[in-house]
Amino acid sequence: MGGWSAEREVSLMSGAGVAEALESLGHRVTRIDMARDVAVRLAEATPDLVFNALHGTPGEDGSVQGLLDLMGLRYTHSGLATSVIAIDKVLTKQALVPHGVPMPGGRVVKSADLFDGDPIARPYVVKPVNEGSSVGIAIVTQAGNYGNPIGHDVAGPWQDFEELLAEPYIRGRELTTAVLGNRALGVTELKPKTGWYDYDAKYTDGMTEHVCPAAIPDTIADACKSLALEAHRLLGCKGCSRADFRWDDERGVDGLFLLEVNTQPGMTALSLVPEQARHIGMSYAELVQAIVDEALKDSAQ
Repeated sequence: MGGWSAEREVSLMSGAGVAEALESLGHRVTRIDMARDVAVRLAEATPDLVFNALHGTPGEDGSVQGLLDLMGLRYTHSGLATSVIAIDKVLTKQALVPHGVPMPGGRVVKSADLFDGDPIARPYVVKPVNEGSSVGIAIVTQAGNYGNPIGHDVAGPWQDFEELLAEPYIRGRELTTAVLGNRALGVTELKPKTGWYDYDAKYTDGMTEHVCPAAIPDTIADACKSLALEAHRLLGCKGCSRADFRWDDERGVDGLFLLEVNTQPGMTALSLVPEQARHIGMSYAELVQAIVDEALKDSAQ
């Protein structure tokens, strides 16, 4: 848990919750706040299984997965190749769209080019190609909330990343579906109290209303579950994943778009996967044990 990504604090919260749940079930747990000596720490611990509660890079992008593979250690969640693809929004599109999974269009642009003009028609979204938890996302509106063109001195992801993915902005509602093994757990609608579902809205108590199950037509709920399962399968995800959607409710099922697949969803008190698990009668500890069981079953095969 932990590490040095932009999602460090969330990872520490996830890891603490998971460790306490495992101990409540009788497991012996070693907590490792990942630093550069992580291989030494892992070798000293000689674990039966590594529960990967890291978020972002390098814990979710294939780096830690490759290290664990080289060390011959079993671990939870997805493997190296899946992690490399799923954290990269462009590679995810290339893997899913040809199989009929609806995702927004768009293209990768140089951040410096945004100062010369819009890469696509407004409104649009710019985001880092390989960050999670809504880190570094900006919505550029018709009214020019960041300037027209975007100003050099304006705070935004163009100050922090050399390249960004520009996508058309999809109006409507924020939906998410968790997958555990071969089962879609449910659909949650996220209603931020102010603004949109950014990093603060995700991890600050009281800033976002979670409606679980989402008050949406059965056709849309079924489509979310089906697409989440299909994306999980096509990407080769293991254990638990979470698919995030935008739904333009004026267009019916044609307005549903998958935005990304998170191969290591949060496990904090505010996280969506534990919430959906609770709705189907699975406690937090049971969810953690189920993820462990999936990893052990997969490594046995």
